[in-house]
Amino acid sequence: MTQLQAYFGDTGVSREAFCNVSVWTCPKKLAMALKVARAIVAAVAVAFAAYQAASVFAPLVLALFIIGITWPLQRWLQSRMPKLIALAITLIVIVAVGVAFASLIAWGFGRVGHALMSDAARYQALYDNLVSWLDSHGISVAGLWAEHFNVRWLLNKAQYIAGRINSTLAFWLITLTYVILGLLEVDDIRRKVETLRNREAARVILEGSVATAVKFRKYLLVRTQMSVLTGLFVGLFALATGLQFAAEWGVIAFALNYIPFIGPFIATLFPTLLAMTHFDTWQGVVGTFICLNIIQFVIGSYVEPRLSGSVLSISPFVVLFTIFFWTFVWGLFGTFIGVPIALAILTFCEQHPSSRWLADLLGGPVQAEKTRA
Repeated sequence: MTQLQAYFGDTGVSREAFCNVSVWTCPKKLAMALKVARAIVAAVAVAFAAYQAASVFAPLVLALFIIGITWPLQRWLQSRMPKLIALAITLIVIVAVGVAFASLIAWGFGRVGHALMSDAARYQALYDNLVSWLDSHGISVAGLWAEHFNVRWLLNKAQYIAGRINSTLAFWLITLTYVILGLLEVDDIRRKVETLRNREAARVILEGSVATAVKFRKYLLVRTQMSVLTGLFVGLFALATGLQFAAEWGVIAFALNYIPFIGPFIATLFPTLLAMTHFDTWQGVVGTFICLNIIQFVIGSYVEPRLSGSVLSISPFVVLFTIFFWTFVWGLFGTFIGVPIALAILTFCEQHPSSRWLADLLGGPVQAEKTRA
């Protein structure tokens, strides 16, 4: 202590100021550093648990998302009829919407896939021309293609797809079970939370849950509106340019638009692939790709933010990171549910002063302007 005090004395710092720094400021900074370290360790532990137990946590998260969306319907119905009858009607609506959406996707991809398979000879010719051009420039891809893409590879992929279909059915059955139990216990859980001795924790849980459910419904409404708009414009563009399967491309764009960033980009690749055999010049193919991306960009970057407003304001960087992260953790399902998970986390962070800074930091431009105001 004497050497440190001498050092601070040489630098012009008084003993009282040194004591204030060493006794008060340093412990506070140390406590804050420990809190941050614990938060990072907890986040890594949760992510690892979610990755290792995906079959347990993924259906639970989707069930909570569905409960947040459908609870107003369930509450309205059970105020007019017995709870079990109201639950049955709500489940019928959920299953009907899911089956209709899946059937629409299967119809669109099935029709386009059949057309692509029927044009396999033309795509083979395009591939041969591309390989010849690459070989003439010193790039050999034929050996690499033969090594990795063969009959065994096709059989493995077919087995993988069959396994994924079976696991998807089991996934949805588990999710529906969670939804049934959750809708039955919403009122009981709310009453239990209201009786907690920690009033601040009870307030954060209740207000955070309500706000999160509101954002879930707003998010799904906005995504549906933008998906319909995107599918409509893509279908009209395909119809105007004479591209085959205009209705199917609209349906595919509608479905993939529920996945931010990645889905709209993929939705532009499939029509471009068909355009390779439809147009005689590469300018037509490139023009198709550019026009489709312009449609996706205008709707996603200009129209959607004005409809969602500050309610769904998240940094685009956070959205993209969330999509990639949850895709790595939970696969295709994580791609769809990643943004709602980020919405839920930031919404709960807004409810408490100690974590509100995180919501302000990761919020989008609209949220930032609102905070400064």
